Amino acid sequence: MNDDRTTPSTPFFPGAGVLYDIAACLRFFSRVNVPPLPDEPSPYAAPDFTTVPRVLPLAGLLLALPAALVLVAGWELRLGPFVASALALALLALITGAMHEDGLADVADGFGGGSTWMRRLEIMRDSRIGAYGGTALVLAYSLRLGALATLLDRSGAHAALALLLAAA
Repeated sequence: MNDDRTTPSTPFFPGAGVLYDIAACLRFFSRVNVPPLPDEPSPYAAPDFTTVPRVLPLAGLLLALPAALVLVAGWELRLGPFVASALALALLALITGAMHEDGLADVADGFGGGSTWMRRLEIMRDSRIGAYGGTALVLAYSLRLGALATLLDRSGAHAALALLLAAA
């Protein structure tokens, strides 16, 4: 019996490649545990960066959606714009594993503490956080929190929700 579904290079239904790319993005850019999809060629390999750009906006939207729901719930529960925004950003950091924040801290430490290119790269590879990295994280989160809370306070949940989803 010849069943094309068992051939790893042939998706078993139209659009399977898109689903495989979404799953690969979610696995790569977050802490979300996405189980292997049926007949997925290599579920735990790094994404194919020649095909995943088509699904990056959708993957970002899926990752930001829980944080957006927390933002709206916090607003509806009258927690205040600051608390609702802080909870949404905290959940987003948990979902993504704060990978972008880690990269920002590494770059800030490297450029702030290194006098030569080699020293900067050495500092960036170091897993510890330094003063420049900590400062960059505090400033970045303060700006994000302030912008989201101000927008939520002045324009309501719809505008803040749009900002949060657009930033994903």
